Amino acid sequence: MDLINLGIKSIFIENMIFAYFLGMCSYLAVSKKVSTAMGLGLAVTFVLTLTVPINWAINEYVLKEGALAWIGPQFANVDLTFLQFIMFIAVIASFVQLVEMIVEKVSPALYGSLGIFLPLIAVNCSILGASFFMVPKDYTTPVEPIVYGFSSGIGWLLAIIALAAIREKMKYSNVPGPLKGLGITFIITGLMGLAFMSFMGISL
Repeated sequence: MDLINLGIKSIFIENMIFAYFLGMCSYLAVSKKVSTAMGLGLAVTFVLTLTVPINWAINEYVLKEGALAWIGPQFANVDLTFLQFIMFIAVIASFVQLVEMIVEKVSPALYGSLGIFLPLIAVNCSILGASFFMVPKDYTTPVEPIVYGFSSGIGWLLAIIALAAIREKMKYSNVPGPLKGLGITFIITGLMGLAFMSFMGISL
């Protein structure tokens, strides 16, 4: 039940886009078509699902104060938390490179449509943010960061697909000239963010 609550909370209540506004660059740029948004959303979910638990393990057994006690008592007071940023980015960049190679091999059309935003997943704020948000939560088992990473990715996926679907429908709408493009997109994103804020009142 706790894992289900964690998943629901990560998808709706602590949504990376609508609660923290992380990853907005690729969210706005790649949300013009549902097919492209789906591809990027799945890639982000894949990277989050793998990098968050790996970064949790690195932080738990290598970086945080006392984490190296398993090597020997002389390392019990070693604190390497200042390396968190570098280590987390290195893990994320490695998996993004893996995703990029897989997408290029499996779906060249999707690879071409995503363009520069696929390698930019490496510096996507939502992915790095999830790793940093995971640290103070003090997860005790590897399953919790896996659920947290996967659910955060699903939340990001739902957000970008929803916006892409709305933007596709807007092509047939009479949008005022000054608001066409990013103007109406920002308004829609704000309204969706307000809607998701209603989930914050839910206690699980």
